[in-house]
Amino acid sequence: MGQAVSKSTYKQNRKDLRIRSKERQKKVRTLMWASGGILLVAIILLFALAPKPDPADFDYANLPTLGSQDAKVKIVEFGDFKCPACQQFATDVKPELIKEYIDKGIVSLSFMNYHFIGPDSKTAALAGLAVYHQSNDEFWKYYQALYDKQPDESEQWATVDYLVQLAKDEKLNIDYDKLRSDIENETYAKELSDQMSRVPQLGITGTPTLFVNGTKVGGSDAMNYEPVKAAIEKALKEVDEAGQ
Repeated sequence: MGQAVSKSTYKQNRKDLRIRSKERQKKVRTLMWASGGILLVAIILLFALAPKPDPADFDYANLPTLGSQDAKVKIVEFGDFKCPACQQFATDVKPELIKEYIDKGIVSLSFMNYHFIGPDSKTAALAGLAVYHQSNDEFWKYYQALYDKQPDESEQWATVDYLVQLAKDEKLNIDYDKLRSDIENETYAKELSDQMSRVPQLGITGTPTLFVNGTKVGGSDAMNYEPVKAAIEKALKEVDEAGQ
């Protein structure tokens, strides 16, 4: 027969079991926390050490460009002339860029088309390219006029007549008959198609999207001066550190 166990001994044994069980649970929790911490550190290191994507490359010399071609920081804007958010960039952000950076030769701003809002977005893009191929300087006057006088995006306002008349109203120093002919004949359709082909390649999903020395700045950041300025300052620091 088994040896009898007193009530007090039984209680003590139960107490000891509970203590050992709690100690085991504590060790398990400690091990889990330690493992989780190691995993978190590993993930952080993985992202920190992962190679950064190469900056996007652009043929700046063959784009409408405001500012010096030798600027340390080059910005490319992808825009649609019917886009209200692009209008915000043109009226709120661009003037600050000009005053603080472009006029000082520090930054240049180039433009590429991403037309998507309506069929007349393409017509406006073709008009912009047609003006640019007559005069880079007149393009930027036309760019600003298109945004300053932009009607509602739901309307198909960017007709050939409207686009030519706008150039006349702004007294652009270009050949208006050639402008009309270039729009109607889609003279620069291939160039426009080449620009549009960059959109999926670069992961662009909306306008405006900026590339600051090849690094993408999109969403609401592209419509507000402070995030754009921060991206410029970061790019300037990188250029200076590289000794360029």
